[in-house]
Amino acid sequence: MLAYVGLGSNLGDRAGYLLAALSRLSRLPKTRLRRLSPVYETAPVGPPQPFYLNLVAELDTGLGPRELLQALLEVEKALGRERKERWGPRTIDLDLLLYGDLVLEEEGLQVPHPRLHERAFVLVPLVDLLPEGRHPTLGVRFAELLAALDASGVSPLVL
Repeated sequence: MLAYVGLGSNLGDRAGYLLAALSRLSRLPKTRLRRLSPVYETAPVGPPQPFYLNLVAELDTGLGPRELLQALLEVEKALGRERKERWGPRTIDLDLLLYGDLVLEEEGLQVPHPRLHERAFVLVPLVDLLPEGRHPTLGVRFAELLAALDASGVSPLVL
């Protein structure tokens, strides 16, 4: 199953945390890291805090959605993620954005991600990977959802 994971970091060595998370994702059982979007520097949502580095990873996985979410949470924990403040700064943030075309709403797990369509910092890199992709519940192309948002706080990272 193709799954899409949003990665973000805004504390410490942001690029280092993203690379460490990608390395761990590439070693998940029954999972292959297929493609990555470009990396973007993005303005934070929520309280004042440092800018983020964000990207989206495409995974080909045999893990179920709950298993994959659990693996993402374990990677966050291993990389020092502390959940102190909603939308607060973090070493690493991993969000399960899409799991094929699955629509799922369970306690602690919603697919597609419930705020996917509201966030330019997710949609910009997702459109890089899925230029013709459609939101599974809204039926609207991701590019159209992005066009309706202010993406001025999302800048390609030039290394």
